Amino acid sequence: MLNSDNSTQKSPQQRFLLILGVAMIVLFCTIAVIVVFFGDVIHLDPQKFPQEYRVAFGIVLVIYAAIRFFRILRDNKVK
Repeated sequence: MLNSDNSTQKSPQQRFLLILGVAMIVLFCTIAVIVVFFGDVIHLDPQKFPQEYRVAFGIVLVIYAAIRFFRILRDNKVK
């Protein structure tokens, strides 16, 4: 039902930062997928950015997004 306890509701600033954090996680994962799977479509030079480096960069981005995700979960737990 409705939450009548006002002490657990988020301020507009906290809500905005939560939405921004989730958007950044989605952005990092999207960039990782594009770099790994669609590198040829966006014309990445294979001499300067080989497939092995693209995969490694994509893995680093996904790991960073996971770290941010778990930080958001930890910071937004109800006390």
